[in-house]
Amino acid sequence: MNNQTYNLAFVFPGQGSQSVGMLAGLAASYPEVKHVFERASDALGRNLWSIVSEGPVEELNQTHNTQPAMLAAGVAVWDIWCKHSNIRPAWMAGHSLGEYTALVCSEAMSFEDGIKLVATRGQLMQEAVPHGAGAMAAILGLEDHQIVQICANAAENEIVSAVNFNSPGQVVIAGNVAAVERAMLAAKAAGAKRAVLLPVSVPSHCALMEPAAQKLDEQLQHTVIDTPKMTLIHNVDVASHSAPEVIRNALREQLYKPVRWADSIKFMHDQGVTCFVECGPGKVLVGLNKRIAKDAEQLSIYDPETLNIALEQLNG
Repeated sequence: MNNQTYNLAFVFPGQGSQSVGMLAGLAASYPEVKHVFERASDALGRNLWSIVSEGPVEELNQTHNTQPAMLAAGVAVWDIWCKHSNIRPAWMAGHSLGEYTALVCSEAMSFEDGIKLVATRGQLMQEAVPHGAGAMAAILGLEDHQIVQICANAAENEIVSAVNFNSPGQVVIAGNVAAVERAMLAAKAAGAKRAVLLPVSVPSHCALMEPAAQKLDEQLQHTVIDTPKMTLIHNVDVASHSAPEVIRNALREQLYKPVRWADSIKFMHDQGVTCFVECGPGKVLVGLNKRIAKDAEQLSIYDPETLNIALEQLNG
């Protein structure tokens, strides 16, 4: 019998946490990994595990490959967890793309539908802005409101806005290249510790993604969505939803509205969550969450060692 634990949240990383060879250690010991990737490959008509395990990195980093690869990785880790523990989180969330992984793991969306949806999402995002026309940059060491104002001043009839409120003192901006560069200069002048361009080809979560969102909505309308089995906190409004149409709307808006990650973690922590488990490759979210919910326990699962640590901590 599964035991849903109110003070436990599982969170899923997004694009940027991928790497060639990710989950190799788990795959060597747990057949769930390759089984999940076989299902993903069948849904897409291409060998996703080969791309993940062998690369080249340029192919994995193509967003229409990255997004399904990350979703499959998160689901694989979740499947392993469910087979080896009867502890279940009462809460889930995912950073950007990771929200789709959370929807699949909370049984609100089928795995095959999720894989196809994020592959399309990646393709539409790539097509929305000509290569080299958009950019993203991380700004460290300023207050959120400062960065919002800096972007407003730097836009000059172009697009630049704060798009990822990741943790206190870390905000990502996105938009047209020149506008992003103007905002970076202004941020440095305002005292930012760092303002650094990110190695991405798509300016996610800003107004430049609205055309992609409208096209994605067409596929969302044909995707079966159920009420999540856990309380799932959405990026755009830091709220949980049960109605399929409201969830579809949250996913559509997520493409061109900010990811409110810091608010999402703070909200769950305020509701009594004392342990967050990052489920999937890397530990990017653990680093962010430590700065948001400083007194909460932070775990990650991405290889046999971290899985064993999480099993010991939570099953005990």
